[in-house]
Amino acid sequence: MRGFLSFLILFLLSKKPMHGQEIAEEIEKRKGTRPSPGTIYPALKGLKEAGLIEEEKKGKTITYNLTDEGRRGFKEAKQQFCKTFMGIF
Repeated sequence: MRGFLSFLILFLLSKKPMHGQEIAEEIEKRKGTRPSPGTIYPALKGLKEAGLIEEEKKGKTITYNLTDEGRRGFKEAKQQFCKTFMGIF
């Protein structure tokens, strides 16, 4: 799920900034199971290191946002996803 998880996180953050717990809740709504912090936070770290997301700290809460590069990367990933999987639907 790791590659798909990154795609899903970028999708969620394209809608609005979110904190890690909120991301996990949204994934649970869509997938039926909640990913563990040990799954979510390494994915967030990787996306941050790749320059696709940035974080904003407010007290103990960290909110994640897409960077401009993240918006471009998500757009390209979405096009590739549609190209790859459109025939399945």
